[in-house]
Amino acid sequence: MKVPFLDLRIIDENERRELLGAIAEVFDHGRFILGPEVARLEQRIARLTHTRHAVGVNSGTDALILSLRALGIGPGDEVITTPLSFIATANAIALNGAHPVFADILDDMTLDPQSIEPLITDKTRALLPVHWAGRVCRMEEILPIARKHNLVVVEDCSQAFGAHRHGQPAGSFGACGCFSMNTMKCLASIGEAGMVVTDREDWREKLEALRYNGLINREKCHYVSHNGRLDTIQAAVIDKRLNGYEHLLAQRRDHARYYLETLQSVATIPKEDAGCRDIYYTFTLQVEHRDALKEWLEQRGIECRIQHFPLMPDQPAYRDNTRNNTRRAHELIRRMLCIPASEKVTVEQREYVAAQILKFYNSGS
Repeated sequence: MKVPFLDLRIIDENERRELLGAIAEVFDHGRFILGPEVARLEQRIARLTHTRHAVGVNSGTDALILSLRALGIGPGDEVITTPLSFIATANAIALNGAHPVFADILDDMTLDPQSIEPLITDKTRALLPVHWAGRVCRMEEILPIARKHNLVVVEDCSQAFGAHRHGQPAGSFGACGCFSMNTMKCLASIGEAGMVVTDREDWREKLEALRYNGLINREKCHYVSHNGRLDTIQAAVIDKRLNGYEHLLAQRRDHARYYLETLQSVATIPKEDAGCRDIYYTFTLQVEHRDALKEWLEQRGIECRIQHFPLMPDQPAYRDNTRNNTRRAHELIRRMLCIPASEKVTVEQREYVAAQILKFYNSGS
């Protein structure tokens, strides 16, 4: 049996017709940049994240870059973040001229609040927690640290649209919440797309200028920026897919429940905190003999990933010029393995995956 980690094909005929219909509507009105579908999607995203405003941008990377820029993060500043994320998190800080500083992670692979404060200096301006793999960080512990030290909080929600912590949605805790909606995400476009949410009207206005070369009223350039607008076709696709998003999450969460019940004897699997909702952008095991297990599974047609290796402070671009406190992250990254758990994984496939993992450990491999 072949079990891909992620199947991006659009094979459901109903979905194909619905998306093609949405694209045809854009063809008909011809407003390919910031068309009416963008505004409609922004309104829906703001409502779902319990925020006042949403600003569509070109990608999750742009969401981070422009949010930090809108909040005045720049040369000489330091931003404390996690070591465990896609490299865009650190790059967004550096592209604004600031320096990423890497705190540690908890056993659930989210930012460890207790590791933040020892890294704060007079140069620290912001905290950038990452809701890794669809699990919201312990914001109730992170926000008091930010208030104590007068730091702004920007949430990297790239992997967490629809995730909640104690009833509060990802993106609604900090000054800004930054979402990626590219093809690989749970709420996916058919290319690149992103969104920033915020409660502040002045920040919304600045973000709307920053996403279009710093222009206000399309004429006067008030800020140095680049073109980071959301394409109308991508907004139309996301808007349609949003209609079935809760069903998609239910499928992912059902896979997660099965793996939790079936594999707990051979793997450490962080459990969902009471009163919270994880969306399982990826499903991650912590296991012994990780590399041997990965090879075993791939020989049997099961595609696996190690996300995200190497850790950001170990990337060549950041290895020599950043401060960090990442002991636990370096321990965990050697044990982490992501297995197939998307909504397209069938019951038969997930049972096969679990059976092969159990067979690996029960056979003494």
